[in-house]
Amino acid sequence: MSTPHDRLDAWIDAHFDEQVKLLQELVKVPTDSPPGNNAPHAERTAELLAAFGFEAEKYPVPADEVRAYGLESLTNLIVRRRYGAGGPTIALNAHGDVVPPGEGWTHDPYGGEVADGRLYGRAAAVSKCDFTTYSFAVRAIESLGAPLKGGVELHFTYDEEFGGELGPGRLLAQGLTQPDLMMAAGFSYQIVTAHNGCLQMEVTVHGRMAHAAIPHTGVDALQGAVKILNALYAQNTLYKSISSKVPGITHPYLNVGMIEGGTNTNVVPGKVVFKLDRRMIPEENPEQVEADIRRVIADAAAQTDGITVDIRRMLMCRALTPLPGNAPLVAALEKQASAVFGEPIRTTGTPLYTDVRLYCEHGVPAVIYGAGPRTVLESNAKRADEHIVLDDLRRATKVVARTLYELLG
Repeated sequence: MSTPHDRLDAWIDAHFDEQVKLLQELVKVPTDSPPGNNAPHAERTAELLAAFGFEAEKYPVPADEVRAYGLESLTNLIVRRRYGAGGPTIALNAHGDVVPPGEGWTHDPYGGEVADGRLYGRAAAVSKCDFTTYSFAVRAIESLGAPLKGGVELHFTYDEEFGGELGPGRLLAQGLTQPDLMMAAGFSYQIVTAHNGCLQMEVTVHGRMAHAAIPHTGVDALQGAVKILNALYAQNTLYKSISSKVPGITHPYLNVGMIEGGTNTNVVPGKVVFKLDRRMIPEENPEQVEADIRRVIADAAAQTDGITVDIRRMLMCRALTPLPGNAPLVAALEKQASAVFGEPIRTTGTPLYTDVRLYCEHGVPAVIYGAGPRTVLESNAKRADEHIVLDDLRRATKVVARTLYELLG
């Protein structure tokens, strides 16, 4: 006699071609941020969900708030599936926004092409794949026709790359959702309950422009910036001596990802702007980290006469630390993932940062689990030829469906 898990697996297998087609349609609508014109994708997602009976509530964010945030348009979606009384409400969140594709692709980044068991496209792995993982897992448990208790909410949002404040942060702050548990887009071979925090800052170094033939009449902003950058990079050596106790997380680190300045080859540069990313382990205090960075910059800038510096905080994402109430969800995921994948799937931390932290800050126990390979690197996320292995997508959908059934059935 077949078990409910057998029937869930069989339904997902029978409908997997349909799931792949849904992912292809989602990949075809660009959600590059910048520029961040993401409302069209939300509209298309709602249309696709309606085709199998899921009504998506649309929550557009006012245009002035979106522009101030650095994006062009943003609409959040919630699909609510209510069952019987007495069970938890479980939110499943995936984000549709993604960095631009960049160069070096051998597949159309918006084509959703399938080759050698992989589906290629920007956001195929992070995290439009989990729009489908979660949707088809919910469809699977409902297909059984068995009594269910509690409910499921699908949260599809579009600003994870910018910190999540206008996505999950807004939905939670406005009281539009208050689930008992939540699961967010992740990878198939690990259940993540903790992650790094992230501080991003824009540093503007001011000097004074001058003709290159008479450089002594100016103040070279680039020379000042070099001293600041050297001081910041020296911090990375110090960070290696700070170790996190969370498995999967090593030590803090700092990256300068963008730099621009100057006006021409024969002009002493009067301004240089760079942007830095400081990853914070869960044990660090974010306010102290920011104060230390500002001190390092100020001390280095003081070494060059005439240099002034403006510092703007772009992003402050606190680390994710597990809430005790996540135990039932973690236990169910560990059991079902290990059964489906035929190997132990363990709980760990990750050096990434996500908007899952916002749920925990609102008291919602959360974990990160979804479709994907063993590492971010293997998926080519944020690189050319990003892809999802279709077998991972299929099996992760089974894991999520089984987990939902265990908690709601």
